Amino acid sequence: MSKIPFSKIIAGTMTWGAWGKNCSTPQMVELMNLCLESGISTFDHADIYGDYTTEGDFGKAFGESQINRKDIQLISKCGIQMLSEKRSNTIKHYAYSKEYIIASAEQSLKNLQTDYLDLLLLHRPSPLMQVDEIAEAVEKLKIDGKILDFGVSNFTPSQSDLIETKTKINFNQIEFSVTHLDPMIDGSLDHMQTNRITPMCWSPLGTVFRKDDEQSQRIRKIANELASKYDVTNDIILLAWILKHPAGILPVCGTSDKNRLINLMQATTIEMELQDWFSLWSASTGKDVD
Repeated sequence: MSKIPFSKIIAGTMTWGAWGKNCSTPQMVELMNLCLESGISTFDHADIYGDYTTEGDFGKAFGESQINRKDIQLISKCGIQMLSEKRSNTIKHYAYSKEYIIASAEQSLKNLQTDYLDLLLLHRPSPLMQVDEIAEAVEKLKIDGKILDFGVSNFTPSQSDLIETKTKINFNQIEFSVTHLDPMIDGSLDHMQTNRITPMCWSPLGTVFRKDDEQSQRIRKIANELASKYDVTNDIILLAWILKHPAGILPVCGTSDKNRLINLMQATTIEMELQDWFSLWSASTGKDVD
């Protein structure tokens, strides 16, 4: 489905900077190289990460890393206007004028120290989106070689259809995990398959390791059993569960833990058996399928 060969696991950078580990430049360089050595070549950004600072921190590290630009893919998002000392906003809102989309993409290029983005996403849908303006901005950025591809993030099927009346969407980054099954039930993943939109998913481990509720306990029990069976860690099992879906979902993994990063691509080598997949589904819902 994808025009660009993104890695099957994507490195999410949101926690690399001020909103997480606050990595130094050498630490970011190390993380980038670890990703590449492990087979992860795609890095997911958004202009707002780290209160508009993480792209710049990453770009500085990328500039010093001597990594060939052709060996990596860079994704960024625009549209969320936050309350920040770096902006004159009085309320958090969404902005999708032609001028804003272009300016935001150009700022991301500057921050990331690159000439082009492999993919630009609209971060969240706005009730005031003007589709013509969005399409004109995307067209200009493509013609100027500043973005290679375009998509959306957190868009419903009808919101995606609205954008696609004027310009093609090739990706939609949504929340999806074994604890957040909605996209399989509400038609989102069906719609993407029908319209040849490649899904990416954020928070792919869901709340399994963040909450100790009954659902998480059920899932961890099964995941631990499957981890023994497939000889991997339980987080890799949860990623393999996502990768089995026929929509070709690309998980965005937001870890800055070196040991976990090294192991993430193991998920792509697991052929999870059908009944094992459904055992995790049933653990999530708390009941067998009808």
